[in-house]
Amino acid sequence: MQLNDRIIVITGAASGIGRAMAQRFAREGAKLVVCADLNGAGARAVADEIGGVASETNVAREDDIRQLIERVETDHGPIGLFCSNAGIGVPGGAEASNEVWDRIWDINVMAHVWAARHLVPRMIARGGGYLLNTASAAGLLSQIGSAPYAVTKHAAVGLAEWLAITHGDQGIKVSVLCPQAVRTAMTAGNPDGVASINGMMEPDTVAEACVRAIEAEDFLILPHPEVLEYMRRKTGDYNRWIAGMRKLNRKFLG
Repeated sequence: MQLNDRIIVITGAASGIGRAMAQRFAREGAKLVVCADLNGAGARAVADEIGGVASETNVAREDDIRQLIERVETDHGPIGLFCSNAGIGVPGGAEASNEVWDRIWDINVMAHVWAARHLVPRMIARGGGYLLNTASAAGLLSQIGSAPYAVTKHAAVGLAEWLAITHGDQGIKVSVLCPQAVRTAMTAGNPDGVASINGMMEPDTVAEACVRAIEAEDFLILPHPEVLEYMRRKTGDYNRWIAGMRKLNRKFLG
């Protein structure tokens, strides 16, 4: 799919990957880029920079996502690409509180579900559309030190797969973005963490990978190409892969 003349919505657009997407998609000739973020002032700053529009949106609430979709389609026209990009990370394991699990589940998983629930029927009715869901390499592998992140990102990948399988014949294209460490607010406090084992990537590089993947209509977007080899090792010998990840866990967590 070509991005020129498309109406594009990006959640988490005030900073990081979302901001880089907004800037890059605008340069690609998008008809309109809608910058949505819980940080309304940040979303407006990015929108002003690229000539887009802003929406203060809390993706942890289904009604906010529903209203975002309805408002854009009523005021501006059909959404051609919806980038469900907002996400959070938290440390910990099974001992993390129910409140922590509920919050990360809503933002990292249910936000994708709600976007699909309210947008896919509209896209099908008009012959198709495109969803880009941001997950993580952790959704294909795992995340040392964070069960909530690993679990929710696995779920995000699973949902993207299901949407592509179920609605592909109805014109719905799906891509899932799975980078390792990217220089964003999420990694700012831990620049040498395990996710940066293959280096810290700039958001602009990730956005460029998204453009190329959307043009090719590729399902899996891997800005860090090493992730593909890690996936092959995982499926080739699961026991050996688990042993290697345990070694990594000892190295970073002791």
